[in-house]
Amino acid sequence: MLFDDPFRCFVPYPQAPVKHAPTGPLAGLTLAVKDLYDVKGYPTGAGSPLVLAQSGIKAKTAPVVKALLEAGARFVGKTHTDELAFSLNGKNAHFGSPINPAAPERITGGSSSGSAAAVAGRLADIGLGSDTGGSVRAPASYCGLFGIRPSHGRISLKRTWPLADSFDTAGWFARDGEVFARVGEVLLGVDKVSLPLTPRLLLADDLFAQAVPEAETILRNVVQRIVPQLGEPETVKAVRDLDSLYWAFRWLQGREAWAADGALIERLAMPLGPGVAERFAFSKAISDADHAKGEAVRKAFRTRLSKLLGQDGVLILPTVPDIAPLVSAPEDQLDDFRNRALRLLCLGGLSGFPQVSVPVARREGAPLGLSLLGPKGSDKSLIAFATRFERAARVRIA
Repeated sequence: MLFDDPFRCFVPYPQAPVKHAPTGPLAGLTLAVKDLYDVKGYPTGAGSPLVLAQSGIKAKTAPVVKALLEAGARFVGKTHTDELAFSLNGKNAHFGSPINPAAPERITGGSSSGSAAAVAGRLADIGLGSDTGGSVRAPASYCGLFGIRPSHGRISLKRTWPLADSFDTAGWFARDGEVFARVGEVLLGVDKVSLPLTPRLLLADDLFAQAVPEAETILRNVVQRIVPQLGEPETVKAVRDLDSLYWAFRWLQGREAWAADGALIERLAMPLGPGVAERFAFSKAISDADHAKGEAVRKAFRTRLSKLLGQDGVLILPTVPDIAPLVSAPEDQLDDFRNRALRLLCLGGLSGFPQVSVPVARREGAPLGLSLLGPKGSDKSLIAFATRFERAARVRIA
């Protein structure tokens, strides 16, 4: 267990023994767990003082955590999350904010803020997070890590605090591709779709245009670096109407978030932090008509993306529009950036397809990730390709 926490990653719970296997594929690796997952001997606070107050000490461990422990990973603590996991910024009004070890003046991203910071700061080898609307992918980009949002439903979320059932996934962070892939071998089982060694690459031209110009240039140059080893991607238009996808995601996620937490928020008159309070107020007011419209948009988009990717295609897109915003940015600027980021991040959520953010670049000294999105059920082969992609991206063009 850790006592020194220079990046404020860990929730300072009294330490309790957590057993792990002495041998296994993850033996010798340390594990940090987002405080949405039950761990025997610990409470589950979900980033909320009132949830923590009524949690009690858990008698059982969430299956996804148990699988990692039984594979030999050693638990080193539970990590901070944004309040009720309903944010992308990594700031918590009640418990403070982890420091981004890769760019201390910039946010970690959330809501898997503590897990990302723990891995980036070398306080853990594996950071277990969750991704509903980008809560692994955004921090991975901001902190210079590998991070995955798996195919929806691929990994059990039993004994995990929910946010939006049809979007929630269990994801993880690692600093290097080898550890990242080892975790996938433990958690993912057998792929339903196996990508070829070199998939058909599709560069989402319309989504690259969503990045700020400086970031777009850097990321397009990264793609050019992989061409000699992995081939020239085909340029495609990935979506018909990005605004409609953004609103569909917000309506669907919001309705489900209010169903998960609304009764508790109202019963306890729960004081919510900036941004989180406004998002739950928005969620409460979503109409049946907007929810139905969102479902129709989601269904059409899944069909379109499935046809585009087939069983051998991988879409290349920016993870987020730019490097992480500054910690000092005012709340309205952070909210504006979050909404811009959601226009890219919502594709993985609406489709339910796996997406890996790969650490490939830096701008102004801060990390910047690029994403690979594959067919549903292709998670392990997508991870294998992502590690090859990252190695190819290191090669400099003369």
